[in-house]
Amino acid sequence: MDLAALRDYLGAKPGAMEDLPFGPEVLVLKVAGKMFALVAWQELPLTISLKAEPQQALLWRELYPAVSAGYHLNKQHWNTVTLDGSLSDELLRTMIDESWQRVVAGLKKSERLALLGPNAATR
Repeated sequence: MDLAALRDYLGAKPGAMEDLPFGPEVLVLKVAGKMFALVAWQELPLTISLKAEPQQALLWRELYPAVSAGYHLNKQHWNTVTLDGSLSDELLRTMIDESWQRVVAGLKKSERLALLGPNAATR
């Protein structure tokens, strides 16, 4: 997945907002002010850090050499994924979806309702 496709997918998540709080080198995607993805967009290959359930984070690290403990992040909850072509776009989208879902699940009920509506399940 290239940068344009990655930004399109990340930006399409409900409530997603781009930010540059750490400077121009790291594109941060947030939902309700909480980070769910960090993209080192100037690196070749690109890297993206994503939140994951701790056991799932460990499993992905064991299964895929392109996945490592989150760089400068809580290593229990974050992975850094090198987009070197070794992972399928489908798997990357699954990782992004899980990261977004974990952040949304941690929001206050009122924030989730405002984001998703009263009848929407966490996507």
